[in-house]
Amino acid sequence: MLQQTQVSRVEKKYPEFLHAFPTMRSLAKAPTADVLRVWQGMGYNRRALALKKAAEAIVSKYKGKVPNDPALLEKLPGIGPYTARAISTFAFDQPEVFIETNIRRVYIHHFFSLGYPTSKLVHDTEIMLLIETTLDKKNPREWYWALMDYGAHLSKQAKNPNRKSAHYVRQSKFKGSNREVRGKILKLLTERRIVTESTLTKSIPHDNLAPNLIALEHEGFIQKHGKTYTIKN
Repeated sequence: MLQQTQVSRVEKKYPEFLHAFPTMRSLAKAPTADVLRVWQGMGYNRRALALKKAAEAIVSKYKGKVPNDPALLEKLPGIGPYTARAISTFAFDQPEVFIETNIRRVYIHHFFSLGYPTSKLVHDTEIMLLIETTLDKKNPREWYWALMDYGAHLSKQAKNPNRKSAHYVRQSKFKGSNREVRGKILKLLTERRIVTESTLTKSIPHDNLAPNLIALEHEGFIQKHGKTYTIKN
């Protein structure tokens, strides 16, 4: 939930989501439309879809218990190298090496500010070596908590250290974007269950409506029945 989403928004949505789906099995069995409805307001709806699919896989393969092995976690839908190691660390207190934006910011600030060529960008491979060297293997969970909190504090500086990262990307504007169109489509479908093409066209007047409908259908969010659309279960 916290990926590319403000903490203040997650603080409100997190308890609501857990109340609706208190167990892995309840999330796995829930209709996709219900999951997306509870997720509304978070953005990046593919995360909700991946979360549901991951729950289904955990129930079917691991009897509802989340595995602690990063290699097994990476095989679950929507989980990449960072998320797998973050879960292993924060849920099971295992000393895994991983990087995210706040961690990156701390290491660039302390190791690449003085004496490092200003024209040269810092690659994560350089930072990962430092993380592996400095990681508190006896208390990794708390160590990463502190590191990420410190990185969030550094983000308030006038010069964001992450701008020196080779992986730094400015987030595109939401207004008028495909993300906004996709969000409106899914919101309308979760509210009305069945929506006609004409209703979508009138409700969401945007040049990229048709391509986004095709993309959402291809990604497994929605399905088309003649001239109507529904959320795919």
